Amino acid sequence: MAKSDKNTLSGLVVSQAMRHQVIQLLKETSIANSINALIKYKVNALLTTDQSGKPAGVLSKTDIMGAYYAGLPIESPIEDIMSKPPLFCHPEDALDKALRIMHSQGVYRLYVVDSENKNVVGALAYPDIVGLLYKYCHDCEYSHIRQKNKSMPDSIQRFFVKEIMTSEVKSVLEDASLLQVMEELSAYRFGAILVKNRENNPCGVISKTDLALAYKHEVDSGAQAATIMSSPVQSCSADELLEDAIRKMIFSDVHRLFVYQSQPMALVGVISLSDAARIRSGSCHACVSSRIKLETE
Repeated sequence: MAKSDKNTLSGLVVSQAMRHQVIQLLKETSIANSINALIKYKVNALLTTDQSGKPAGVLSKTDIMGAYYAGLPIESPIEDIMSKPPLFCHPEDALDKALRIMHSQGVYRLYVVDSENKNVVGALAYPDIVGLLYKYCHDCEYSHIRQKNKSMPDSIQRFFVKEIMTSEVKSVLEDASLLQVMEELSAYRFGAILVKNRENNPCGVISKTDLALAYKHEVDSGAQAATIMSSPVQSCSADELLEDAIRKMIFSDVHRLFVYQSQPMALVGVISLSDAARIRSGSCHACVSSRIKLETE
C-alpha cells in the first residue's frame, strides 16, 4: 500500500474489531420472536439458519420494517422476509477491505467465517470498527481528553463533526402516519428520521427499533408519528470535536446524532457511527503514527 493510502485501519485485521457473539435464529422463527431477540441483545440484525445450522440469510430491522409496512402477520416466519445470502469475511482479512465490501454492497455488517472449518465465529459491523478507532483515540497521547488535562496549547489538527456529517436532515411532521415514516426511511435508506411539530421545531426521532416495537405491539401503521417517537432529540454541535461526538454515541448507545449549528433547534445535519467508520480514522490527523506507536510499546 502506498504511503499516501495509509489510514488508521492500515495493517489491522477483522479479528481485532469483530464481536464474537453472533445471534442466530432458525429461519422458521416468527417475526414476533425475532423482534424479541433483536431488542434483548441490542443488535440491528441476526443470522438465520436452517435446521442443520447452516447460514440461510440475514434478518435486519429494515426487513422487519418492510413486513410491518406490507401488513404481514406478526407470526409469519422470518424466512419470508430475510435477506439472502449472508455476506462473509474471514478473521485474517484486512479491516479496510471488509469496510470497502460493506460500503460497496450497501450492508451494515459482515459475518466472520473461520477459514479452516467454515464455522461462523463472529460478526463485524460499523459500530465495531468505530469502537476500535475510539480505543486508539482514548489511549493516544494526543487524545483531546489527555490534552485538556495538560497546561499546553493543542496544536493537533483534529476532525470536527461538520467535516464528517451528512449535510441534510429529512423529517416528518408529528401527525404523519407510520406508513409515511416507513416510506421516508426506505426511500433514503436511513436508520432513523427526525420528527417536527407544526411550528417546524424538532420534537422527536423515530428509529427502526421504534417501528419494530410498534409492529410487535400491534400499533396500527396508520397511527401518527408522535405516538411512538423517542424524545428528546439526541444532538451535538457542528463545531464539536469528532472524538467527543463518537464518545457521546458510544456511551449513550445511539447510532446517530442530529447536528445543530448555532442552537439546538437549528439542525443542519446528521452524524452516524457509519459516517465515523467510513473516514477510516480516529479523531485527529496524528492517528496513523500514534496508533503504530501504541502497538509497539
